[in-house]
Amino acid sequence: MRKEQVIENGEERHHRCPGETYTISDSVCRGRQRVNYPKCNVCLDKVEPANFEQSVNESKIITSIFKSYDIRGKYPEQLDDLTARKIGSSIAQFLKEGNPKAKNVVVGRDMRLSSKSLTNALIDGICSTGMNVVNIGIVSTEMTTFAVGHYNYDGGVMVTASHNSAEYNGFKICREQAIPLSMETGIGRIAKLTQQYHPPRGEQLGKVVLSDVFKDYKRHVLRFVDSLRNVRVVVDAGNGMAGRTVPIVCEGLPVEIIPLYFELDGSFPNHDANPLVNENLRDLQNKVRETRAHLGVAFDGDADRCVFVDEMGRIIGCDIMTAVIARQFLEREQGATILYDLRSSWVVPEEIKAAGGLPYRERVGHSYMKAALREQKAVFGGELSGHYYFRDNYCSDSGMIAFLTVLGLLSAKRTSFSNIVMPLKRYHATGELNFEVDDKDAKIEEIIRKFSTGKVDRLDGVTVEYHDWWFNVRKSNTEPLLRLNLEGKTHELMEKGKKMLINIIQGKLL
Repeated sequence: MRKEQVIENGEERHHRCPGETYTISDSVCRGRQRVNYPKCNVCLDKVEPANFEQSVNESKIITSIFKSYDIRGKYPEQLDDLTARKIGSSIAQFLKEGNPKAKNVVVGRDMRLSSKSLTNALIDGICSTGMNVVNIGIVSTEMTTFAVGHYNYDGGVMVTASHNSAEYNGFKICREQAIPLSMETGIGRIAKLTQQYHPPRGEQLGKVVLSDVFKDYKRHVLRFVDSLRNVRVVVDAGNGMAGRTVPIVCEGLPVEIIPLYFELDGSFPNHDANPLVNENLRDLQNKVRETRAHLGVAFDGDADRCVFVDEMGRIIGCDIMTAVIARQFLEREQGATILYDLRSSWVVPEEIKAAGGLPYRERVGHSYMKAALREQKAVFGGELSGHYYFRDNYCSDSGMIAFLTVLGLLSAKRTSFSNIVMPLKRYHATGELNFEVDDKDAKIEEIIRKFSTGKVDRLDGVTVEYHDWWFNVRKSNTEPLLRLNLEGKTHELMEKGKKMLINIIQGKLL
């Protein structure tokens, strides 16, 4: 942590920074600030924007990186080290507002090229407020939330941009008990504090403690699987964090891991670490067929999401996987509540009911799903985005637990993966289709008017249901897009509905 010494010299104030053999004046500070090269807290505090336009632009950039569920932007154009320091201070201030006794914040990071620098700046900002940092190093996002919940820390920050391409980075934030933040429950407040940032004064600097949580994390996730037999699985880590976590967790298990892109490389030289894009799964599909593996799984960059393929290399929809995993938990806990997001196939609530469970439909987004999991005391929940949530995992998502659960299922059933999942593919879905629309709210209202004869609900965007097909249109929480999901009992119904909705969304005459 930097310290500063202020020296009065006539009317000019000079500052001595660590590492400097000479004093620097306010004018030098301002010059360094303009090139994004701050050397001390005094610089940060005293510098005025070069002009009003610069101030406005900086405010717009800060506003743009605060999303519905996290903080995310291009490095360093939108999110740089200076901004990270301010955000760290603001996160600590927010946590203290909710709990004046808050002392310890967990910080983890992924393997992105900018993550180390951003992490150092973030930690610097947190410690400047007097709060301590538990630095758990290079980990998956779910390991950060695990550490917060397992060790009863006051909050946590993961430095990652999840599945985004290499030029992006950001922060995922949670409170005590691994409770996530959304725009409404904290991110908006942190954004405001960051815009109004003033360096803390008079605070004793917080301490940084290094901690290795892998041993406890492995013990925790293995509690979710009873027994395993020899299963051969191709794992595509996408050069992301699964390349580190999977070998550690699976060491000593009767599981043959065939690795794809396990080298940690934040430049993502092989493909983007986004398993929801089918193109990114081609290598996995080919490897599964080539090696005659029992299944394949692809993780995203921070390893909290995963997508499965069967032994023939066919992609299994994440809603279908929600139904599959739900049945596993309902075998252990009859009558339990299972969450699913409103984009999911009709198959999901049908299978939950058939297995003796209570289906609960929730809007899209991990903060909403986690909150509903707590409120409904649900044992498990799944999203179309590949997030799987577990009550006994501090109501948080875990790609690793989902992965282990599926391995346990294959071990117990002693049948092929396709025999388990293919009977559930009884409807015909479009998959998620995305559209750039100028006025998204107006378009949703237009759709509601045109389909008023159906069963309409507005839990998230608009969902319209008929007896033989349904659709949902909603605004993305992470991108400037309108998203469409549609399902029909026949392929013809699906195609007909898709054509109608696309024409309306794109403003074409019917």
